[in-house]
Amino acid sequence: MPMIRIVTDSTADLPAEIREQLGIEMVPLEVLFGEESYLDSVTITPDDFYQKLEASSKPPTTSQPASVTFASTYERILAEQPDTQILSIHLAAALSGTYQSAVIGSSMVEGEGAANITVFDSKSASSGCGILVLKAAEMARIGCTMDEIVEEITRMRKATHLYFLVDTLEYLQKGGRIGKASALIGSILNIKPILTLDEDGVVTSVDKVRGQKKAMNRIVELFGNDFGTQEPVAVTVAYAQHTGVADELCALLKATFNVDHITYYELGPVIGTHAGPGTVGLFMHRV
Repeated sequence: MPMIRIVTDSTADLPAEIREQLGIEMVPLEVLFGEESYLDSVTITPDDFYQKLEASSKPPTTSQPASVTFASTYERILAEQPDTQILSIHLAAALSGTYQSAVIGSSMVEGEGAANITVFDSKSASSGCGILVLKAAEMARIGCTMDEIVEEITRMRKATHLYFLVDTLEYLQKGGRIGKASALIGSILNIKPILTLDEDGVVTSVDKVRGQKKAMNRIVELFGNDFGTQEPVAVTVAYAQHTGVADELCALLKATFNVDHITYYELGPVIGTHAGPGTVGLFMHRV
């Protein structure tokens, strides 16, 4: 049976030690502060990024990997073992051109190896992509086929629910995710939008409440509508810079749901650019 290798991009926000342990290949996006360019989670850490973000007078921008970068990554893997199959799992196509860049990169691979590359749209971001990558890598390690892995992560993609809070609407507004008026009104009235990604991976408002406490309680209520409170669930927390709100939310979840386990990951520089410090995202799925 041919080996299956998993490729992802840096927006999956998986720590290097986990990628190394499971043999996951990561292609980084870029973060640009003016003329200074950094490779996400390679030449800039989340801590360094948030310090620079706070000190910068202009917001950073981000850039997807070039198709040739994906092509060279795939070719290197195939050169090591020509019959290897590659599953490349990426940030939602609705949020970035990264997925399309990977698709084009796969078409640039010469020879029979191109037929062994499958590019998968996570239709999510950060840990929403990361948990699919982890599941795929774990299944590949125990000898599952490509069809079995794709079927399972497609099921997980649909079964995982996300709600997230941002500390300020400023970064979403700068990134074109919401209008200036919405950002201004939200800041003045202390309105906290509860956000999600829809089935295509587009940032969508689920509800708007006034105040952080009410927002947290509303998220618990929303998860209750999604899953009930009896079945065991797993929670993945994606946080930007501080865990205070995340810890409070997790305490509420533990008190309400049959939580099997909770895993924390820090939002990396690219996702942090668009969501901003203080963001907390909660991903829940049945165990």
